Amino acid sequence: MNDLSTTLTPTRFTTERPICIAVMAMGGQGGGVLADWIVELAEQQGWHAQSTSVPGVAQRTGATIYYVEMLPPKAGRAPILSLMPAQGEVDVVLASELMEAGRSILRGLVTPDRTTLIASTHRLYSTAEKEKPGDATADPAVVVDAAGVAAKRTIAFDMEALANKNNSHISACLFGALAASATLPFARESFEAIIKAGGKGIEPSLKAFGAAYEQAVQPDAPRPALARPGKRFAPVPASAGRADLDTLLARMREFPSALHKILFAGVKHLTDFQDPVYAGEYLDRVTKIYQLDRAHGGAAKNYALTAAAAKYIAVAMTYDDVIRVADLKTRKSRFERVQRENSVGEGQIVYTTEYMHPRLEEVAGTMPAPLGRFLESNPALFGWMFRKGRRVRSGTIHWFLMLYLLAALKPIRRTTLRHKREMTHLDAWLALAAERVPENYDLAVEIINTRRLVKGYSDTHARGVSKFDRVIGAVPLLAPRADGAEWMRRLRDAALMDEKGIALDGALKTISTP
Repeated sequence: MNDLSTTLTPTRFTTERPICIAVMAMGGQGGGVLADWIVELAEQQGWHAQSTSVPGVAQRTGATIYYVEMLPPKAGRAPILSLMPAQGEVDVVLASELMEAGRSILRGLVTPDRTTLIASTHRLYSTAEKEKPGDATADPAVVVDAAGVAAKRTIAFDMEALANKNNSHISACLFGALAASATLPFARESFEAIIKAGGKGIEPSLKAFGAAYEQAVQPDAPRPALARPGKRFAPVPASAGRADLDTLLARMREFPSALHKILFAGVKHLTDFQDPVYAGEYLDRVTKIYQLDRAHGGAAKNYALTAAAAKYIAVAMTYDDVIRVADLKTRKSRFERVQRENSVGEGQIVYTTEYMHPRLEEVAGTMPAPLGRFLESNPALFGWMFRKGRRVRSGTIHWFLMLYLLAALKPIRRTTLRHKREMTHLDAWLALAAERVPENYDLAVEIINTRRLVKGYSDTHARGVSKFDRVIGAVPLLAPRADGAEWMRRLRDAALMDEKGIALDGALKTISTP
């Protein structure tokens, strides 16, 4: 509080209503800074102001609610300000991410008679969205539609992109949008003066503030058209500039043009995972499926079988092994992303600590096949080494070199036990689908799509393979049925519903019942 508020001698409390502001922010987005700016702004104008916060569970899991109330002074009267926002009493909601705006609507903080909703339309996926086996991403269009009904006024655009463009934080953009909304009786210069008094990152913050202010005051700004994110494919180049890669591009062009983008994505991924020769093996497998597809009327169905195979064969061939994990963790782009996401300033030191708990199976899978089988067959001798997880500081020389050496095992990947098992599993899956093409094309497509169940690393991968094998095991029961493809799709969807496979158990019992 400023000197004016501390020198007042309260005789009775004011009954005027304060301006109420709720800030919904996720970890690392500067919600606390934004709340402090708002309080400082009010106090610089001689107002009473108070802020409170309720922290979320953890970064990207929960979100912190910062709540600010402010009131102009009354001589001889001190305000009583609330500690938490109440439904129907909030004048401004500032949401640093689209689903945080949705959460504020669900909590009743946004009301059509009072609330101005200021929100960024970008997405940061929550743990609840990521942990589901299937696609659990929330539909952003639902939040946009709800905001149009729930809020008195909505100011929404991609403030994250604007902040990144100006090398600043989203809190500066939200502050600029708040100034532009005219919900507070303070001039733009007063807002900017608060940023200038901060002492750190002033110029980038002012640029982001100004850019957000200008966008927020645009008349008749178009309503953001949002939908669940779809697949975005890179354009296929005319040439890659290398003979081996150009050979792969030429082979891709032998397929129908509608398949070129998905094939190019697969080739890029396989080349990055291993090498161009490995990407050639990928095209060999897809070519066999395409020939079968073309021979059984696939053109009439837009080569659905080949399109599914082009996607999921690439996924199956780029399994997550220890070599791949070490490779990704030691890439320059990864350290740059960590610094960017944590807004690391110039000269600041970052220490990255990884939690790793490789199982005996992962370590054995990285060994040449004979040695890997020996390790697995003697768990009593070697299992004790992998009972505990380890915290690895990958930014130090010692641990970085350890991971770098693991990543350098890429040339021997084809000799490892894990690779041989993955390729055996993959070939059996493709053979099963190929057997069904002449009799039931649609069922063959669904057998290919079932590979969606296999993903992740360690225990997650093991659970996915278990579900995949159980679903594929139902093929003999489904093959004679006219609705076999539909039931295969239902089984896959049931497997994606829960981690333990309870829904899948019920679906399998249904089809096995005479």
